[in-house]
Amino acid sequence: MDLGTLVGVVGALAMMIFGVLSGGSGLATYADLPSLLIVVLGSWFCLMASCSIGDAVGIFKILGLTFTVPNYGEKGIVTKLMAFSDKARREGLLALEEELEDLDDEFMKKGLRLVVDGTDAAIVRDLLEVEVSQMQDRHAEKVTGLSMWAALAPGFGMLGTVIGLIAMMKNLEDKASVGPNMAVALITTLYGSMIANWMLMPMISKLKSNDAKEAMVREMVIEGILSIQAGDNPRILGMKLVSYLSPADKKEVEQELNDK
Repeated sequence: MDLGTLVGVVGALAMMIFGVLSGGSGLATYADLPSLLIVVLGSWFCLMASCSIGDAVGIFKILGLTFTVPNYGEKGIVTKLMAFSDKARREGLLALEEELEDLDDEFMKKGLRLVVDGTDAAIVRDLLEVEVSQMQDRHAEKVTGLSMWAALAPGFGMLGTVIGLIAMMKNLEDKASVGPNMAVALITTLYGSMIANWMLMPMISKLKSNDAKEAMVREMVIEGILSIQAGDNPRILGMKLVSYLSPADKKEVEQELNDK
């Protein structure tokens, strides 16, 4: 569970509720089902018009990804690649073939398989970087869907407000209803802003951050594989790979390397 997402969403909601209660109004004042349906379902159906039904339904699964902490195992990757480098220097690249069957990292396995098969280093890099690029394109497609929804929600909020104002203007002879009707009309704008700024925009930012980190880890794997192919010293390989790690992880791995 990503506590950052959970605490952020719940905390922001709590601050909004605090603002409502501090203003002397009850939460029921801000509850209006038709307005909610206009904003949430209206914008979602419009999103469906811009993509496939499957993508529109899958958008909720994408939102769920922001509540999980991806574990790319950077430190384990450094250790594993150094072990492969040591074995390749002692026994040759072909000795790595027996290690591949137990390797659960498919991206690393693919790269090492190319190396064991004697593929040219430039081709290995090109093939693996294409895979990283395609991964990022898939991630960008998901983010684009959320960005579209974040753009549509406030627009449907304004649309709901206009609908409410038109109904209010049609009934101006009833002076007592003008205030309450105006409040209800504005609620849709509030809902649209909440959907976009409270949920979608922060989650889009988190997904972009996760994408950048996964791409960085895969670039680290590429550098490690090519270093193994080039016959670099395992310690040199380790120094190269730790540069990709966070300061805390870098310090820990460097300490382990120094202890060996």
